[in-house]
Amino acid sequence: MVSSFLILGLVILVLILLSGFFSGSETALTATSRARMYQLAKENDKRAKWVNSLLEQHERLLSAILLGNNLVNIMASALATSLFLKLFGDTGVLYATLVMTCIVVIFAEVLPKTYAILNPDNTSLRVAGVMRFVVWVFAPFTLGLNFIARGIMRLLGFNADDAGNILPAHEEIRGAIDMHHSTDAVTKGDRDMLGGILDLKDLTLEDVMVHRKGMMMINISLKTEEIVRQVLDSPHTRIPFWENEIENIIGILHAKDLLRALAASPEGARGLEIRSLISPPWFVPETTSLAEQLNAFRARKAHFALVVDEYGGLMGLVTLEDILEEIVGQIDDEHDNKEKILIPAADGSLLIDGSMTVRDLNRETGWDLPENEAITIAGLVIHEARAIPKPGQVFVYYGFRIRIISRHRNQITQLEIKSDKTLSDET
Repeated sequence: MVSSFLILGLVILVLILLSGFFSGSETALTATSRARMYQLAKENDKRAKWVNSLLEQHERLLSAILLGNNLVNIMASALATSLFLKLFGDTGVLYATLVMTCIVVIFAEVLPKTYAILNPDNTSLRVAGVMRFVVWVFAPFTLGLNFIARGIMRLLGFNADDAGNILPAHEEIRGAIDMHHSTDAVTKGDRDMLGGILDLKDLTLEDVMVHRKGMMMINISLKTEEIVRQVLDSPHTRIPFWENEIENIIGILHAKDLLRALAASPEGARGLEIRSLISPPWFVPETTSLAEQLNAFRARKAHFALVVDEYGGLMGLVTLEDILEEIVGQIDDEHDNKEKILIPAADGSLLIDGSMTVRDLNRETGWDLPENEAITIAGLVIHEARAIPKPGQVFVYYGFRIRIISRHRNQITQLEIKSDKTLSDET
C-alpha cells in the first residue's frame, strides 16, 4: 500500500515537472529575441536554428505546448484526486483541489515562467531540441485542433490569414530603439543616428537641401580674376555657375580643377578659360527620397546635385554631406561658418535661427514640434500664423511660446522659443 502511494506521488511529481517544462518553454519561446536567434543561426548555432524553425511554425508550436501542458495537468489532478480519496475519503476531492491548485500555480506556472522570462534566450536554446520532438509527436493532433480553431474563428467573422503585424518592420525597429533609449540602454546620439537611417526613405531632398537663397553661385560673365577670387574666398569646393539669369545654371566648378589650371597657367588667372573647367550640372527632382539620392550619389560617384521642382525651376542644392548629416548630425570642418543657429539663453529659452529645420531642432532639444507642416522653424510659425509676423509678436503653438526677434524683408531670421515646461516652472 505504501509503495503504491509512493509510486503515485512520484508520477504526480514527474507530471508537475513536465507541466513546468511546457509552461517555461512557452514563455521562453514567445519572449526570445528573434534577432539574436537569427544572428546565432548565421554563426551556425544548431540550437538557434531549431528555435527559428519552431518560431516559423508558431501555431503548431503553441498548440503542441498547450496540448502537452493540459494533458499533464489534467492527468496530475486526476491522480492526485485518486490518491487523496484513498487517504481521506470523500473530503479528499477538496484537499486534492486545494493542494494541486497551489502546486500547479507555484511550481508549474509561476516559477518556470518567471525563470523563462528572465532568461528567454538561454531557456529557448535549452528546450529547443525537446520541443522539436514534442511538436513532431503531437503534429497529427495539433493539425486537427488548428483546423477546428480556424473554422470557429471564420464563423465568428475573423480570418486568421488576414492577420499581420500592426507596424511595418521599420516602425517596429524604431519602436525597439525608442524602448531601449527609455531604459538608457541606447544613448540619445545612437538613437538619433539609428533613427536617421530609418528616416532616409521617408525624407525627400526638399527636407535637407540648401535653399537657392542660401546658395553660393557665380556669374560666368564676370572677369576671370574676380571668379578666381570668389572661388578661393568660398568655403565650398563645388560652385554652380549661372549665365544671363540666376536660375540658368550652366555648370559646376570644382575648386581643385581651378587650382590645377592655375598651377599650369603661365599667365595666372588671366590665362584661364573658366568654361572649359566647369562640368555639366546634375539636376534631380525635389521629391527624390534621401535613400534614393544616396544610392544615386554612390552610383555616379558624385557629391553634388541641383534640386528642381516639378516645373524645372531651381529649388536649391543637395550634397552627400547633407544626407550624411541626417544620420550622424552636424558635420563641421575648419572652413564652415561657425555662426550658431541655436543659442541657449539664461532664462531657459532658446534663440534660434529661422532657417533651422524643425527636424534638427527636435533632435537637438528632444521636443516634438510637428515636422510635416513646414521644413524650417520660421516656416512653421508662418504656417500657423497664416501671415508673416513682425518682430516682437508672440505666439503660443503646441505648448511653446515663440517670440519673433528679427525679420529681413519677408524672412524671419531669428526667434525665441520657450517650452511649456519652462513656462510652467516660471509660474
